[in-house]
Amino acid sequence: MSEKDQERSSSAIGWGIAKAIAVIGIGLSLFQLYTAGIIAMTAMRHRSVFLTCILVLAFLTKPLYKGAKKDRLNAALCVDLILVALSVAIGAYIFIDLNGIFERQGDWSQWDITVGIVYVLLVLEATRRVIGLNLTFIAFMFLLFGYFGPYMPELLVHKGYSIERMATTLSLTTEGIFGLPTGVAATFVFIFILFGSFLEKTGAGNFFINLSYSITGQFSGGPAKTAVIASGFMGSVAGSAIANVVATGSFTIPMMKKIGYKPHVAAAVEAAASTGGQLMPPIMGAGAFLMAEFTQTPYLEIVKIAFIPAVLYFFSVILFVHLEAHKEGIWGLPKKDLPKLGETIKKGIHFIIPVAILITVLIMNYSPMMAGFIAIICVYFTALTRKESRISFKTLLKTLEQGARNAVVVAVACAAAGIIVGVVNLTGTGLRFSSLIVSLSHGIPLLALGLVAVTSLLLGMGLPVTASYIVLVILAGPGLMDLGMPLLTAHMIVFWYSQDANITPPVALESFAASGIAGSSPMKTAFTSWKLAKGLYIMPVIMAYHHPFLLNGSVGEVIHIIFLSICAIIAFVVCLERYFFSHLTWLETILWGGSAILLIWPNKTYSYIGLILFIVLVAYQILSKKRKSRTKSLATDSAKSLRTEMD
Repeated sequence: MSEKDQERSSSAIGWGIAKAIAVIGIGLSLFQLYTAGIIAMTAMRHRSVFLTCILVLAFLTKPLYKGAKKDRLNAALCVDLILVALSVAIGAYIFIDLNGIFERQGDWSQWDITVGIVYVLLVLEATRRVIGLNLTFIAFMFLLFGYFGPYMPELLVHKGYSIERMATTLSLTTEGIFGLPTGVAATFVFIFILFGSFLEKTGAGNFFINLSYSITGQFSGGPAKTAVIASGFMGSVAGSAIANVVATGSFTIPMMKKIGYKPHVAAAVEAAASTGGQLMPPIMGAGAFLMAEFTQTPYLEIVKIAFIPAVLYFFSVILFVHLEAHKEGIWGLPKKDLPKLGETIKKGIHFIIPVAILITVLIMNYSPMMAGFIAIICVYFTALTRKESRISFKTLLKTLEQGARNAVVVAVACAAAGIIVGVVNLTGTGLRFSSLIVSLSHGIPLLALGLVAVTSLLLGMGLPVTASYIVLVILAGPGLMDLGMPLLTAHMIVFWYSQDANITPPVALESFAASGIAGSSPMKTAFTSWKLAKGLYIMPVIMAYHHPFLLNGSVGEVIHIIFLSICAIIAFVVCLERYFFSHLTWLETILWGGSAILLIWPNKTYSYIGLILFIVLVAYQILSKKRKSRTKSLATDSAKSLRTEMD
């Protein structure tokens, strides 16, 4: 074959793969919309179609190895096509013979066992390609743990399970790959990722960013505060942290650099703020939908409980940004360089309608899936009312495809997490791990929280947020409840801790995405964003010790806890930044840190001591600033007098 013929063949193969991806992506999005808002489907059948499409997209979009070409017929492409064929064949087998599979449970046929083993391997390979080796290795180690149970250390020993038993349980029941994590990914999560794609394509993302700039741009560190607020707006309706970083960061990071923020700090601010987007109602990260299912709590109740802690988290990030701006002498942008508030609202006010309808539908107690379906329809038709936000039919198809492609990471992570959850449930390890937390903490909630935080930190190095939450809540949730924490509080604490998977070095996907935009060192960005997001560790402690903060507290109790929490956050941030109105000495730093700890302590006496110390430290900083200003003024006057005399 001549070189020209080879080029023509490669072009045809590449075109064919791209078209196949587009057709499958669009088809999956339309299927998801159909089952969300028109006709529901049996859980197992729905999940089998969903996961089949996700696996096909994973194998067609992600190469077998780095550098493998998908635009020419080679060994790597042949492997991809074989894996695609196996995924489709097994998906069809489950979909068509579902009744037979249910009847044969416990007495599996050889075909069932073969299908089960192959499907587990397909999910592991998709996980390796999409997520990386970390989650793949952890899932594989859990499989080994399930098989070699009798040979485990005494603390982890169990009777062990055959390959056939594990494969069929994990692949042909709702106790593994097709369990709750995949179910949530196939329903709520996909719909809201698709909603986020529609917001991005219609220009709603730009509207939220411009709105934030017009509100905060003039203040010290204005673009950084804009990043925080814009990420809160975007995250509250999109719920995808990585998408949040890319969508808002492409505007905010260059602006932060322009006014004097170091590249790694600019990127870290965006990463920390986007993490908060997963905590901010009405649409939080995938874990929030999982929490609603795990705890059998209406999603609206989760939203109510999550709102105040999320606002306090954003307050902590804005405070970090504010102090950093003052410390580095970074001021706001001129008014002429900022979008005008009235003009911005006038141009984009129609984007408020879908968000308002979404919140209204949730308040009316419709399912999040139905709410997402209605919101997508609304955002599309609302966009048609303005020429600048109208999208063509071609762009509509591209949006449907993009929504499906964006869902691959979360869906594959959930499928892999299903393997882990299935093995944990099969072996009863969750209860054992929980009792270990209780025994090591000696019944002290703070120690238990520390153990859960460290575990989440370790998990966060290798798992995406959703997978981290699932594994952590299965392992540690019951232990927190054994220490007297209510079910929802325990889940909310784990949900918050699991968010550090986004910004925890050495694997911090959000930080790395932000550093790519900023042109900064990925690891330097990751460590800085980890510092800025320390609210993730303060709020769970407040939740654990002050249950009324979340659950059924009186107005007086809630206001009291919010006030102490705000003071504690200020003290904590000042301690970490070592700056308030001026730079702190080491003694002042220690005192600010002590004040933060005392303020959130459950004992009222200690809280009031912390509050008194906080007031004294603030007063000292104010007086110190006045004294320095006076000294500076006197020095300036003396210099002027000296110059006059010399003249």
